[in-house]
Amino acid sequence: MKVSIRKIRKKEEEQVIIQCVEITSQIRDIHSYCLTKGVELSGMAECQCMQRFLLEDVYYFEAVDEKVFAYTEKQIYEMKMRLYEAEQAYERNHFVRCSKSVVLNLMQLDSISPALNGRFFAHMKNGEKLMISRQYARKIRQIVMGGGEDEK
Repeated sequence: MKVSIRKIRKKEEEQVIIQCVEITSQIRDIHSYCLTKGVELSGMAECQCMQRFLLEDVYYFEAVDEKVFAYTEKQIYEMKMRLYEAEQAYERNHFVRCSKSVVLNLMQLDSISPALNGRFFAHMKNGEKLMISRQYARKIRQIVMGGGEDEK
C-alpha cells in the first residue's frame, strides 16, 4: 500500500483520500479512524465546569439515573445527550451498544472473554471490564472477530 502526505496552505482544505480496489473491512476501519480523529465533544467535568475533550479518548458512554456520562482515561464527563443519541451519532466511529446502559468504543477495546449465560466481558485498554449482554454479544463478536458487519 502506498501512503503519501502533501502539505497544503489552509486547514479548510485538509482531507484524507482513500483509493482502493475494493472496500474491505480494513478500509472501513481506516475511514472510521480518520472520521474520529479530531472530533471534539464537551461535557461537565467533576469540577462543575464545561470542558472539551476528544471523541477518540472516550472509552465508553454510560447511562446512570437518566444521565449520560463519557468515560475517558482520566476523567468522567456528564453529557447533554441521551444514550441512544450517542450510539447513533458515533456508530460510524466504532461506537457500539454492548448493554442497555453502555455504548463502548471498539477502538479502545483490548479483548473479549466469555462470561456466564451467553454474555461476554469487554476488557478495555484502561483495564476496565464491561459486561456485554446476550442481546448485543453476537453483533459485537461479529464486528470484532469477523472484521465488520454484513455489507450494507
